[in-house]
Amino acid sequence: MIIAPSIWSADLTKLGEQVSECEAAGADWLHIDVMDGQFVPNISVGPVVVEAIRRVTTLPLDVHLMIVQPERYLSAFADAGADHLTVHIEACPDLPAVLQKIKGLGKKAGVAFNPETPASAIEAYLAEADIVLPMSVHPGFSGQKFIPETLPKIQQLRAWIDARGLKTEIEVDGGIDGETGTQAHAAGASAFVAASAIFKHRDGIAAGIHTLANKLNGIDK
Repeated sequence: MIIAPSIWSADLTKLGEQVSECEAAGADWLHIDVMDGQFVPNISVGPVVVEAIRRVTTLPLDVHLMIVQPERYLSAFADAGADHLTVHIEACPDLPAVLQKIKGLGKKAGVAFNPETPASAIEAYLAEADIVLPMSVHPGFSGQKFIPETLPKIQQLRAWIDARGLKTEIEVDGGIDGETGTQAHAAGASAFVAASAIFKHRDGIAAGIHTLANKLNGIDK
């Protein structure tokens, strides 16, 4: 199981320090949300911030491009140090071409889809994707409630992936904490993006990561 703290909930005045805390506490990836104010109603970070994070950690940088025409920026984020580039099927009229470009840059390619989009929309692309990401909230803002209708989508994705012998990771993003993460894991998810549950944990970042990891592993501490 992969735990990927989302820096969207970090204290940006202490970003380097908090990234180091995540790494020391056992985080597997760092999740970086990129928003353009068009695909989602918010604006976040760009390649410069990814480059800064790259300088302070060796963790894989899991960059989630919630932007229109993501193909315009793939090279910039790859050069900045991204290890994974995940795009939204809703923003890519020619998804195979975008996935091919990501892989041509030597990066893992991910496909995300919004709560309104059925899992069947990406079935044809599972073999081309290293990561599939069903959004469990409406993208754009941290702190939202997990949408339980995501669970049957995860189950369907897991069934397709296993039946075809694929190694595609199922990543879940939105409203993930010990309870919802456990539900998503039971449905078949393998990577868990957590924001508030880690960065807003009352006992600090390390406690947030350890609490989530224990829940996912069935250790109720």
